[in-house]
Amino acid sequence: MQRYCFALDLVNDPALIAEYDEWHTRVWPEVLASLNDAGINLMEIYRATNRLFLIVEAGEAYSPELKAASDAANPHVQAWEEMMWKYQKTLPGVVPGQKWLRMTKVFEL
Repeated sequence: MQRYCFALDLVNDPALIAEYDEWHTRVWPEVLASLNDAGINLMEIYRATNRLFLIVEAGEAYSPELKAASDAANPHVQAWEEMMWKYQKTLPGVVPGQKWLRMTKVFEL
């Protein structure tokens, strides 16, 4: 099992944050299918004020590069991601075209 952790900020506006949370109670089925099809077994998003923390657990065959290519060819995923940009803003240090910033594990018990 592979685990990936990412961070991203939301626009610091309580109304937009509430909308973002609401959208995640009804994620489009095509977006969920794209996650399952890529071999993602678990995905969780946590929020502290406007900071998001994303955990992804996937099987050994999962490839972030293949998932990105599949997403780029999927009009439903592209529409979802475009809609989410209304709420999201990147963190310092991302490269152009990157949204979520992959985190580095610094401790494990």
